[in-house]
Amino acid sequence: MRITDWPSNERPREKLLCSGAAALSDAELLAVFLRVGVAGKSAVDLACELLNHFGSLSSLLSASAGQLASIKGIGSAKYAQLQAAQELTRRTLAEQLQLPGALNSPTAVRNYLRLTLARLPHEVFHCLFLDARNGLLASEELFRGTLTQTSVYPREVARKALSHNAAAVIVAHNHPSGNATPSPADLAMTRALCRSLALIDVQVLDHFVVAGSSIHSFSEHGQL
Repeated sequence: MRITDWPSNERPREKLLCSGAAALSDAELLAVFLRVGVAGKSAVDLACELLNHFGSLSSLLSASAGQLASIKGIGSAKYAQLQAAQELTRRTLAEQLQLPGALNSPTAVRNYLRLTLARLPHEVFHCLFLDARNGLLASEELFRGTLTQTSVYPREVARKALSHNAAAVIVAHNHPSGNATPSPADLAMTRALCRSLALIDVQVLDHFVVAGSSIHSFSEHGQL
């Protein structure tokens, strides 16, 4: 049955307009985004197929163009739309981090880092530079490595901190393997980074390891 044949209060778009986006299921929200289905499948059916195939919304958004193309009815245009939606969300969170006191919310920082790092196939080291009131001065990727390791140079982090006149930093890197547990090398690198930045009176507030939907905080685990 086509969605247009459904009772009006059950159609995803009308339901959203009446009750708000939060009232919709993941499949219904995705159906609103897809707009149309394919022969024999409504947009909701296609959305359910996508979610079942990839297992979750985060996995769907992290899928490559080739992976999405394996689903009938999903081509390069839909892939581009999904990527644009995700980037708009990331930029919205980045703007929110610029607001006074935003970095006092661990949730905002986690969401931003998850959107920025979680889907990358290679390991990167990212740094948020903060002023004395924990306001965001800059957000930069400093190093890029292989799937298993990144060479992080504390001196370069210190140089960047000085160039931004930062009083503190939050650092993060991703584990494409999907395991957010820090390695012994991660722990050693963090200690070295804290020592180096302490010499120029810059505090490391936290180090996050992002792995898919999981994120590990060094600060919360007493590892700084």
